[in-house]
Amino acid sequence: MAQKIITTYVDDLTGEASSEIATHSILIDGAGVEIDLTDENYEKLLEILNPYLHADGARRIRGAAKAKGKPKASAGGRDESSAIRAWAKENGLEVSDRGRIPASVREAYEKAR
Repeated sequence: MAQKIITTYVDDLTGEASSEIATHSILIDGAGVEIDLTDENYEKLLEILNPYLHADGARRIRGAAKAKGKPKASAGGRDESSAIRAWAKENGLEVSDRGRIPASVREAYEKAR
């Protein structure tokens, strides 16, 4: 008997299934969440947060999320995903050309930076 396992990725905001879903980590006041979004919804989120992220007094806290063992918040969207995929392939890690990038690959990429 053969089995076929199908994994469906769902946008956490809309509930819609898509092969274009990526996981994004967000850290606010020390509390982190991961949210799975299509590129379109991730761009909308960044657009909403843009005034706050680029306010005159805003400061980057690179490495703070890593120190607590949590993935760093992603701000690169498609460009970052492309960079991660290219890095993974160069380093012999399996990653699809589309869809979600596994958390283990993202973490390995962040550690290598």
